[in-house]
Amino acid sequence: MNRQPQSEQDGDWLEQALRTDGRAYRSTYVADDGFSSRVLQVLPRAVTAPAWRKPVLALLWTGAAIAALLAVPSLFDDVFRGAVAMFVGHRLGIGDIAGLLIALGAATWGTLIYALRTD
Repeated sequence: MNRQPQSEQDGDWLEQALRTDGRAYRSTYVADDGFSSRVLQVLPRAVTAPAWRKPVLALLWTGAAIAALLAVPSLFDDVFRGAVAMFVGHRLGIGDIAGLLIALGAATWGTLIYALRTD
């Protein structure tokens, strides 16, 4: 696969002349009499979130989750007991273990592929 830009493949003379001049003068300094620094000083500062925001949001969401669990205690109790009964009272066979291992392997490989992507 050819990775050259389209203009180099077509032999665009203007593009080639600009690239040649760019290579010749790339290391030279252009004096601007402090113009760049003045422009950067006038620009507004970047808006950043305060450092305390993430911990406070985490605390608020945790508090909301606890409040929801306390507001509907019978629902939490029913779901918890049902989940425990499902996992404790169910006998695992070879098919169940194989399905669990396949699901775990698929999740692991999917996470690995997602983490190693190059976007």
